[in-house]
Amino acid sequence: MKVGERLSRDQIQAFLDGSGDIGFAASCPTAVCEWTKAMLCEQEYAGLGRKGKGLVRRYIAKMTGRSRAQVTRMIRQYIEAGTVQNRRGRGQRFRTLYTTADTVLLAEVDEAHQRLSGPATQKILYREFYEFADVRFERLAAISSAHIYNLRKRRSYRQRVLHFEKTRPTPAAIGERRRPEPGGRPGYLRVDTVHQGDFEGVKGVYHINAVDEVTQWQIVGAAPRISEAYLKPVLEQMLEQFPFRIRGFHSDNGSEYINGPIATMLNKLLIEQTKSRPRHSNDNGLAEAKNGAVIRKHMGFDHIGSEHAGLIDSFYREHFNPYLNFHRPCAVPELVQIKGGKTERIYKWYATPWEILRQLPGLAGYLRPELTLEQLERTAGALSDTGAAKKMKTAKDKLFARFAQRKTA
Repeated sequence: MKVGERLSRDQIQAFLDGSGDIGFAASCPTAVCEWTKAMLCEQEYAGLGRKGKGLVRRYIAKMTGRSRAQVTRMIRQYIEAGTVQNRRGRGQRFRTLYTTADTVLLAEVDEAHQRLSGPATQKILYREFYEFADVRFERLAAISSAHIYNLRKRRSYRQRVLHFEKTRPTPAAIGERRRPEPGGRPGYLRVDTVHQGDFEGVKGVYHINAVDEVTQWQIVGAAPRISEAYLKPVLEQMLEQFPFRIRGFHSDNGSEYINGPIATMLNKLLIEQTKSRPRHSNDNGLAEAKNGAVIRKHMGFDHIGSEHAGLIDSFYREHFNPYLNFHRPCAVPELVQIKGGKTERIYKWYATPWEILRQLPGLAGYLRPELTLEQLERTAGALSDTGAAKKMKTAKDKLFARFAQRKTA
């Protein structure tokens, strides 16, 4: 730094070419300013041409470690004032409008009103001055609601008011918050949970209801609890009962579905997970409708203990689910345009989920590899609709009889 300013321009060029990516830095700003002034004076910067000035600029930036903008400012200062000084000012600052007394007064108001929102507090401050003629609020009467939050961050405010906020829930990043888009393809499920009531503080069994959006193919399962340990195996065996590959899994925002183990299981099966949006109650409307029309209709509203979950799940798998999908007709909506550009659903066609699935184009490409159309046809034709309903009802009566036996015992 002591003799570096005395180098010729050829020596400077050789130094820059040879230093390459090597960087230098100076720790003392005052020394940087003094050396830069000496360098510009020694090289007679004002009389150099464009090429010479650029060379000197690069050399100063290399030796001092300053940026291009900082070097430019030092050179401009040298040309205008003949010197280079370390200017570290505070810059332009806005005038302080609200004093410490105003902040303490705001804290007093917040403490009395239990810290209302910004607009509500703004209205109170306005009324204190203009309605009740309290001259202490003269400046605060014109404060904006946004600046109230700035005053609340001041140390004088925090020393005056000790405010506690409730713990806010952390939003889960699992699942995309949107409505699923099946595009006429089967395999996009709507899933919901039905609780079978409490009795003397004891939780009842939980029914897991999964309905395909396009075909209305419905699989129901039962779990004693809705924790991850109980729900995951039930969901796995439910997904295996669908005859087609599952592509989407849509549920509400309940923690029984929005958790790590369920998300890992769905990712492993390459199933897209979505969840309902706020203020869109119809996102999971299909499953909600099936809760009442199917599960509540057959299982009722009375309390059923969680210890019966295994029996109920076996009943669903062996009797109830085959009846629902091969022998119970469902209303198939048809979208019709009405006045005002709105869409209305009308129901002209009733069909079983198997009939809806069978008429889809390219059905063979949707089925699981181990299933064929012939196998499904044999299952659908093994019993008539009424025969399958009677068989299911007999099994259900036996199931409820076992509930009564255990309750009596």
